[in-house]
Amino acid sequence: MALAATHATTTYRTVAVGGLAIFYREAGPQDAPTLLLLHGFPSSSRMFDTLIPLLADRYHLVAPDYPGFGHSDAPPPERFAYTFDHLSTVIDDFTRALGLDRYALYLQDYGGPVGFRLALAHPERVTALVIQNAVAHEVGLNDKLWAPRREFWRDRAGHEAAVRANFISADAMRLRHVGASPHPERYDPDLWTDELAFLTRPGEERIQLDLFHDYQSNVAAYPRWQAYLRQHRPPTLVVWGRYDPSFTTAGAEAYGQDVPDAEIHLLDAGHFALDEATDETAGNIRDFLGRKLAR
Repeated sequence: MALAATHATTTYRTVAVGGLAIFYREAGPQDAPTLLLLHGFPSSSRMFDTLIPLLADRYHLVAPDYPGFGHSDAPPPERFAYTFDHLSTVIDDFTRALGLDRYALYLQDYGGPVGFRLALAHPERVTALVIQNAVAHEVGLNDKLWAPRREFWRDRAGHEAAVRANFISADAMRLRHVGASPHPERYDPDLWTDELAFLTRPGEERIQLDLFHDYQSNVAAYPRWQAYLRQHRPPTLVVWGRYDPSFTTAGAEAYGQDVPDAEIHLLDAGHFALDEATDETAGNIRDFLGRKLAR
């Protein structure tokens, strides 16, 4: 006997956007407030699998895969420019294709650069921000880790090999998740072995190196993102894994300088806080959006 779908049932769909098939996960009532979930590197909308059912009774959850990630199309760089401006344009067009004209944004890692570009382009659409280990201030970048990455931006040919080794290795994948967590036993190894399989797909290395070389455009945009926050003061929740090896907790606290009433929670978790603190993150979001968004 087949079971009837419920609002908490995640559906898996694709939609044509600018000649690309963009994959997305969706759950929750269509007429509920929308939360647009923007994933990080090297993950996909899959990173929200545990969170979506915990919010779908109250919110409309939509989580796309960017071009080059997950199950969305990954055209070669000769046919598609892998820049954050371009990814943001595709996701902006994706929201139009789905008829999303009002949404809260969940920004994680690469979701920050994509989401802040959406917010700057359409501030009237953004009902709230949920920021989870996504940086908008230089203080949020771990100096030791980011120094060689800055060298890569200045001289790609001379430093590409070092960045490739840092980005695409089993040790790097594991560290990105576990970080300095005192509870590594809480982390499913499938998280990083699946990501390693993704990054070793034919053509994927070039895609990701091109995109990360463009990451410097995000750092250059930090002042504009901060100005947006100060001007528009969107309701802002920061839920931040304190064991993140890439992004410092100072990056979380810095949001309070731009949005003084931002609610900031440092979680016992790593870069992908949902790995270890799904329930706590979901509880914070439900409480925050319940107070800030009117049905």
